[in-house]
Amino acid sequence: MWRKALAVLALGALVACSSGPPPTPRGAENVAVNRYLWAASLDVLSFLPVETADPFTGVITTGFGTPPGSGRAYRATIQVSDPAMDARSLNVSLLTRNGPVAAETQRAVEDAILSRARQLRIADGAL
Repeated sequence: MWRKALAVLALGALVACSSGPPPTPRGAENVAVNRYLWAASLDVLSFLPVETADPFTGVITTGFGTPPGSGRAYRATIQVSDPAMDARSLNVSLLTRNGPVAAETQRAVEDAILSRARQLRIADGAL
């Protein structure tokens, strides 16, 4: 929960510091990434400690963390590359301490993020 609050505060601080035109009422239009994919990535991978999160480039990097009920530590780099809510806009790279994860594991995490993004979009009434 605190990660989401930190991301919102960071986004607000960056928008407030910009020297361009004033932000639009919702503020998300200044960011070149899909806000639902961004929030879903942070939500699904909330067990990983966020090291950096840049909503303007769409890159989130995490440290190693262990999911509940597992003994294996993972690290992730997520890139949301487009404002469209599309699978092509999401790029997830997962690593364990021994190297890259299996393709099935990576696909499952991507699917979980996309599913959560759809849930957030529906809950927001954006459909």
